[in-house]
Amino acid sequence: MRFSLKRAAILFASVVTLGSAANASAGTQWHMPTPYGDANLPTQIAYEFAEEIKNNTAGELDIVVHSGASLIKHPEIPRAVKTGQVQLGEVFIGIMGNTHPVFKHDNIPFLATTYDSAEKLWKAAKPEVEKQLNKEGMMLLYTVAWPAQSLYTKAPVNRLADIEGQKMRAYSPSTSRLADLMNTSPTTVQVPEIPQAFSTGIIDAMITSPSTGVNGQAWDYLTNYTDVRAWIPKNVVVVNKRSFKRLDKKTQQVILDAAVSAEAKGWAGVRVKAAEDTMTLAENGIVVSEPSPELMEELNKIGATMVDEWKAEAPEVETILSNYYQ
Repeated sequence: MRFSLKRAAILFASVVTLGSAANASAGTQWHMPTPYGDANLPTQIAYEFAEEIKNNTAGELDIVVHSGASLIKHPEIPRAVKTGQVQLGEVFIGIMGNTHPVFKHDNIPFLATTYDSAEKLWKAAKPEVEKQLNKEGMMLLYTVAWPAQSLYTKAPVNRLADIEGQKMRAYSPSTSRLADLMNTSPTTVQVPEIPQAFSTGIIDAMITSPSTGVNGQAWDYLTNYTDVRAWIPKNVVVVNKRSFKRLDKKTQQVILDAAVSAEAKGWAGVRVKAAEDTMTLAENGIVVSEPSPELMEELNKIGATMVDEWKAEAPEVETILSNYYQ
């Protein structure tokens, strides 16, 4: 009987040891929700980011990317990261504009309308964005810019009166305000819902990237794309600070190195993607046109109003603008 108990104890210890070894070899798994589908540049970069980390940690950190808002709905991703429901996530930075005005910096129309100026604006805003994320228990990893946002409609638009009273898609506090100033009705619609929203009359127009139009096959439900190039927004990838700090220093550095690589790919890739997707819109029958001088004059006035309103929201905004204009 003693022999059996001793043998059982040895066997139990062996099983525990083997189980522990199996868990160690499996490594740690993190979950990364992102709101956009696999055809989008930011999502493709997210997969490459996760793969680079897995390879450079020999599988010890496996980041599972959940695309297309399949795990968590877009507006809920920041809170999910902040509370540790997931370890990291990707979000359109303007969605967090209600949290603090610094997150609105790249959603202000006609403040930065070229990729060079958008990069300059990001360098000006980044320190303030990082401070605010830190207060909310998150840490910035990287950003990926979208192509410049332009106007999609069901008919030609040469002046704002041509779309007055129509229902305009909104997806952030700034785009809602823009819709108001354009004398249209802001209607919140997330990317996966765009085709159905147009087809059912929930929205009549939107300002978004050529990539979003291509991925949603905009030619099925509208006819015109006016290339106003209103602003160049970004997605931001953030990590829960506590989760990051639990990792060993070597793994932390692997993540930071992969983040630098991802951001560089984003700024290079967005320029190419914008040209390709604008061409695809035209090839599928959408009328792609330059804006009329009258329309641009009206939109630039709205942009100036929104910059002034943004300045009044927080002292950090003045810091961002001072850094941007210097």
